[in-house]
Amino acid sequence: MIDAFVKYIQSERRYSPLTVRNYQHDIESFVSWCTENTISDQDQFDFTKVATEDIREWIIYRSTTCKIGAASINRELSSLRSFYKFLRKQGVVSQDIFGKITSLRTPRRLPTFVPETRIASLLDNLREHSQRGDFVEQRNALIISLFYGCGIRLAELLNIHIGDISSDMRTLHIRGKGDKHRMVPIISEAAVRIDAYIKRLEEMKVSTCRDAPLIVTENGAPLSRSTVQRIVARELNDANVQGKKSPHVLRHTFATHLLNKEADMRDIQELMGHSSLRTTQCYTHNSIGQLQKAYKRAHPHR
Repeated sequence: MIDAFVKYIQSERRYSPLTVRNYQHDIESFVSWCTENTISDQDQFDFTKVATEDIREWIIYRSTTCKIGAASINRELSSLRSFYKFLRKQGVVSQDIFGKITSLRTPRRLPTFVPETRIASLLDNLREHSQRGDFVEQRNALIISLFYGCGIRLAELLNIHIGDISSDMRTLHIRGKGDKHRMVPIISEAAVRIDAYIKRLEEMKVSTCRDAPLIVTENGAPLSRSTVQRIVARELNDANVQGKKSPHVLRHTFATHLLNKEADMRDIQELMGHSSLRTTQCYTHNSIGQLQKAYKRAHPHR
């Protein structure tokens, strides 16, 4: 049944390869724990023998013995909930054993972002790289421009095809989590980079058909996640950005800077592909300095 579930989230739910891998790992780890605790035999695992009490014991095991944090346990619970929901739809199990299981409380983490002063230095570096004419530097500058200019996720960047870019270079079609689609605007500087980059691919005889991936190697092969992560870390390091250096930091920076410039929260939610406004609202904490400035400007008794 695990294989059937994996095929379901791959083909029907269109989850990203990383998400599919995490779900499968979480489920298989849980099944191994169940067999070790004689809940069922692994060769012919009986999912109907798992009860709510077993889920609670597994949470305690992951928390105390494995020293796994609440956020990671909640993610694993989400994988198992989805799997058992699938089993109920297939008629394999009849009861919702997760109905009385609540997620663990986690400390609220503020998203890490790059201050606008550091972003200015980063953008200056990108302009310099783009002018050198080297393909790799041209591509890397485009990667940073898309993360910061469009607020996209790493998986979304790697899933962009040439045909996802509008003919006027003004909008980008994004395939988000759970196969949710959205359109995001392309800032003018990124549009110029995209146009120059595609022309460079054509000069190099690399495919630029509609189905071809946008972000590629010099041979036209898609870039890996780890390669993009290294590129981002190196570019942020060269711009003297402190702290965490990742594609998601640039995504957080995109949202925080928009909010600081008084963009509407609902618009930011749509641009980032958040299903819930609560997810987007975490960026208000990063903008408290802007709120204080507005308070001092506007309050009659400041």
